[in-house]
Amino acid sequence: MGIALRTTATEAFGTMAKMGAIDLSFLDRVTFRDRSLAREVLVLFGQQAESLLALIAEAGDERTRAEAAHKLKGAARGVGAFDVARAAEEIEAAKDAAEFGAALAHLTIRITEARIALTGLIRTG
Repeated sequence: MGIALRTTATEAFGTMAKMGAIDLSFLDRVTFRDRSLAREVLVLFGQQAESLLALIAEAGDERTRAEAAHKLKGAARGVGAFDVARAAEEIEAAKDAAEFGAALAHLTIRITEARIALTGLIRTG
């Protein structure tokens, strides 16, 4: 026999904040504490992050890669995904294939962490 546990939307947002992938105090400021707006912005960011990550990974030239990383950095900063933004900066700064490979792996991890947090935030309240 199992016991069902229920959490409020506020508790769920708090749990996601502790994960650190999204700075919820920043997100609250830019969305005026409107949870519906925050969810909408996060959905858009999640979609954009995935498409820009694919573009970065598949780019045939440094300029395309750097432009996509720069867009991702700005989008991430706009929603409080500061770890994603820092990882995108590593892509911009990569000087050779080895640095790019390491930066891409780091960016992929940070986007995955953000997507996990986004899923939790979008499903709450």
